[in-house]
Amino acid sequence: MSGERDQAAAGPFPGGTSVSRLTVYDWSSPDGLRGGSAHAHLACTEGYVVIGGQGWLQTLGHDGFAETPLTPMTVAWFSPGVIHRLVNEGGLRIIVVMQNSGLPEAGDCVLTFPPGHLADRGAYQAAMSLAPGAAAGGPAAAAGTRAGTAEDAAERRKNLAVEGFLRLRERVAAHGPSGLDEFYSAAAELVRPRLPDWRQTWERGAMTAARRTQEQIAALADGEIAHLHEGRLTVLGPPAAERLGMCGRLAAY
Repeated sequence: MSGERDQAAAGPFPGGTSVSRLTVYDWSSPDGLRGGSAHAHLACTEGYVVIGGQGWLQTLGHDGFAETPLTPMTVAWFSPGVIHRLVNEGGLRIIVVMQNSGLPEAGDCVLTFPPGHLADRGAYQAAMSLAPGAAAGGPAAAAGTRAGTAEDAAERRKNLAVEGFLRLRERVAAHGPSGLDEFYSAAAELVRPRLPDWRQTWERGAMTAARRTQEQIAALADGEIAHLHEGRLTVLGPPAAERLGMCGRLAAY
């Protein structure tokens, strides 16, 4: 059999999900720990498969703060609303499986910046920017503060998110789950303009995949096998390019 694959004929990754390779940042943070930005997804469950190194997954949600050790072959996932942060204790590398392929790229990710950066969409976007030389943005930005390179901007963005995360931990410790309400409300308002696009992405991806399974089950119940002749193999090599993600250097398949 030829090693060539008919990529155009093959379908998307199972269930309308997406797969990425993540090399977690080893940059120091305001609390002295090394790792990535703290953030939450509003409509997507995210899963981790640890493939190298070690570290911790810090989470903050309805059940409060938790730390989960990450070692090779650990599998962990969390649903929308769980604020999460990766701590890198050495060479932490992860395969990420994300629900609703395309929604994370469409903005289903809100970082835990301090409240002043979340209350205004322009301030939030300025704080998110990785443009070399971009200002930190927001009411707390010092005059003349600049990020010299994209990596500098990513580290500054990460530190700002960790700063807000540490404040949220204090609020949850003091007030319970209601301590997250202000962040959740601000996050929902920030993504509101994108929701029509999110719906289209979901309809083309996860919903279409679920409907296809429904059709296949119905066909099999009727003794029909035509869809089995449509099966194809898809093989992807390692991603060629990486980008500066929220938690580390991200390469999407």
